[in-house]
Amino acid sequence: MDAGPHSAFRILDWRVSPAEGLLTRDAEVVHLEPKTMEVLVYLASRAGQVVTRDELESDVWHGAVIGYDAITGSIIKLRKALQDDARNPRFITTIPKRGYQLIAPVEPEPSDMPDAPLGPAARPPGEDAAQQPRDALRIWGLAVAGLVLMVFALRWSGSIAPPAPDSAAELPATRSIAVLPFESLNDDPQQAYLADGITEDLITDLSRLSGLLVIAGNASRIYKDDQTQLQAIGSDLNADYLLKGSIRRIGDHIRVNAQLVDAKTGFNRWADRYDGDVAQIFSVQGRVTRSIVTAFDLRISAEESQRLSRAGTVNLKAYDLFQEGQRHAKTQTRESNALAQAAYRKAIESDPDYGRAYGALASSLAVAFRRGWTDAPLESLDHALTLARRGVALDASVPQTHWALGFVHFMRQEFDQASEAAAQAIAVAPSYADGYGLLALISNYAGQPERAIEYVTKGMRLNPYYTWDYLYNLGHAYYFLGRYDKAIEALTKAQERNENAMPVRLFLAASYVRAGRQDDAEWEVEQIRMTNPEETISYIAKSVPIGPDRLKEHFLDDLRSAGLKD
Repeated sequence: MDAGPHSAFRILDWRVSPAEGLLTRDAEVVHLEPKTMEVLVYLASRAGQVVTRDELESDVWHGAVIGYDAITGSIIKLRKALQDDARNPRFITTIPKRGYQLIAPVEPEPSDMPDAPLGPAARPPGEDAAQQPRDALRIWGLAVAGLVLMVFALRWSGSIAPPAPDSAAELPATRSIAVLPFESLNDDPQQAYLADGITEDLITDLSRLSGLLVIAGNASRIYKDDQTQLQAIGSDLNADYLLKGSIRRIGDHIRVNAQLVDAKTGFNRWADRYDGDVAQIFSVQGRVTRSIVTAFDLRISAEESQRLSRAGTVNLKAYDLFQEGQRHAKTQTRESNALAQAAYRKAIESDPDYGRAYGALASSLAVAFRRGWTDAPLESLDHALTLARRGVALDASVPQTHWALGFVHFMRQEFDQASEAAAQAIAVAPSYADGYGLLALISNYAGQPERAIEYVTKGMRLNPYYTWDYLYNLGHAYYFLGRYDKAIEALTKAQERNENAMPVRLFLAASYVRAGRQDDAEWEVEQIRMTNPEETISYIAKSVPIGPDRLKEHFLDDLRSAGLKD
């Protein structure tokens, strides 16, 4: 069967049309968002099989950075659309600690059946005609799987390129490098934090060298456990060189292998091995960075040299706890935020001078303030500021502490202080993409959308596989510039990468109102109510830090017009 993007199928009494994004049953018509439909199509292509969360994240989100609740939210929406009951499911069942299973029968639409199924004369001897329907269903299942791949290909080929910047936004022409995720050679998955940690720390160290353009970690992270040829990765990331390696821990001993590869030829520029006690992991990171400096014959300033000589901590327990907090923080749920805070606090207890742990804890408190995950919001924000300042005082040599301080100031609507801290993060690490992302966020809320586009453009160039928040900032800026079609395009792409990002939905609803697409605006508001009932006009007015009153009222009026409750 030739399955194109219009192929439809049936699940029990529902007709599913992926191309239209519709579920229909008799007179009932239900619209599904593109990502939710992709999940349904993927489950249908593997009907009766258990599909893990990792498989959904890898195959449906295709490596995009998503919160833990993005998948859960899609399943909830599917159950609601199918009128399914999670306790007594007829369609989708949850397999504890494993994933999800589509248990309802799946059938192709009659018009989509193969035109010429194998007849009796074409079958091997002894195979009866009862096999024909099973063959057709197998063919159809493969066709649906092909449809899934086509959807992915279309989506990624249609990603938004960074807007053409003016001369002020151009990055200096220099050698570029991407640090690929170091491989953990230990069987124990608990040891993987060492590989993840050394990868992130090397990116931070190299980003502090003014003579290198360092591709953001979000971009290179998608190649973890990927067997793609190095030259192809270099082309994808627009990197001249790739740093790759591995780490093995045996008892208290570690061995780190590192290679610097010319991305154009695939040949090693250098390779080396580092052996030592596990407590020396921090000095090993420094030795790898100095090897890069030597290989490129970089002339670094005395200030850069001093920054590189600092280690965030030499306390392995604190480092382990910090990495645990980082893993929890990435999923962005209330539960994971609390777990991240707990891990950061324990890291600080283990090493009271660990600046990055203070900054990370401050950022987590600021996120909890914005999402309404604290019973004492103002006290939490005050405490976050104290922690962020302490983080910078303890370690001003890394961009993350300055970023945390800028983010906390931003949430307090102290835009000048926020911009100053974010600019300092970039001064410390010229290739720090998230610093430009924060400056774009601050500029948007301060009522400077043109400047926001300039900053987000720089961030996108440093991070070719930019996360949803870059697109959000771009759409946000276009909304305040009155370019609503451009805003909708960018925000829709942001939503594809993270369906649970509430700011995206809010600005998308407002943009739809201004574009005269009232039905779409009301649809977004309905999704907001279902995801977070506390998201009201009064709550947004208090928690969303839009500086100029005229812009805030403009935004709130559009949300009211979209149907959001006061």
